Amino acid sequence: MRGSERRIFTTHTGSLPRTPELSDLLVGQTQGNNVDPESFQSEVRASTQRVIRLQHETGVDVANNGEQSRPSFSTYVTFRMNGFGGTGERRTPKDQAEFPTARVWSSGVNIRTTPKCIGPVSYERLDIAETECNQLLELASAQGTEFQELFMNAPSPGVVALTMLNEYYATYEDYVMAVAEEIRKEYEVVVSKGLVLQLDCPDLAMERHYSQQDEPISAFQDLVRLNISALNVAIRNLPQDRVRLHACWGNYPGTHHHDVPLKDILPLIYEAKVGGLVLEMANPRHAHEYKVFKEFPLPEDMLLVAGVIDTKTNYIEHPEVVADRIILAVNAVGDPCQVLAGTDCGFATSAGSDRVHPDVVWEKLKSLRDGAALASQSLSW
Repeated sequence: MRGSERRIFTTHTGSLPRTPELSDLLVGQTQGNNVDPESFQSEVRASTQRVIRLQHETGVDVANNGEQSRPSFSTYVTFRMNGFGGTGERRTPKDQAEFPTARVWSSGVNIRTTPKCIGPVSYERLDIAETECNQLLELASAQGTEFQELFMNAPSPGVVALTMLNEYYATYEDYVMAVAEEIRKEYEVVVSKGLVLQLDCPDLAMERHYSQQDEPISAFQDLVRLNISALNVAIRNLPQDRVRLHACWGNYPGTHHHDVPLKDILPLIYEAKVGGLVLEMANPRHAHEYKVFKEFPLPEDMLLVAGVIDTKTNYIEHPEVVADRIILAVNAVGDPCQVLAGTDCGFATSAGSDRVHPDVVWEKLKSLRDGAALASQSLSW
């Protein structure tokens, strides 16, 4: 990962709006409909080409493919890995159970009703991962874009194991470690292509008010420790500075008043053998938590991608607001070279679930660019 150099670099968390045509195909795919492979690949390519161009035009420094070919940030693995089938039902988050009228249901891909683990997991379609990486590199090069770096997302072993419920392995630990060993293959493909690997890890925060909502905080912290151990197993062959970790509390516009505080998990997250953290720091529930880095300093060998754009609202942040948020993060960390400006989460974490209007997404990223420029002028380098 490249740290900021003389100016604050900008990035985002991964998923970007798909075309309506591609979203329809992905929703149909997850519902078991027959989807013409040629039409699907054509739409994926066109939509990927578009988001690469728009990232460049809006000033994103560290870009990706917007996860265009994936039905969601996590369930796509069931199209690449064996061992999944049937239907499992995830619990309702504690905040949404408490305030049911505040629920925001998606008409797109359902990531609460998912396949289950019904057999030994094995990664059988590594060619899909290779094709996805190659396409990103090809399209970024063909358009003449000059990004600082390119990255590719993948779900953590923990989020796979907690999203696709276990009905095969004797224990959760057996399951998550088996997932880690198999999904390691995808991680290594990403890094072998020269891309930065971003691990999406809502299991390290969001699961507190999902599967662990009735447990004491100590039990959740034990789960975090186990999931980080599994993550470290999966990235054991990768250079630490080629991996960044995104932890979040759920990309939905609920009340979030049961979110676990960052201070309760950050020291545990530091145990991950990664080169950077991508964290929410913009939304009303977590905007104050830059202060936590004064109590638990960011390791010198880690970067922080500070979320300074809220991905759950159509408000377009003023560049000065963005700049203020960046400066707060830099002051807490102590070194502007260790801070990049990013977004709280993805804008389209599952197909058809856009909570921010697709046109507004790009205006928000322009504000990210402009705010980073303002902050860069105010910082001492």
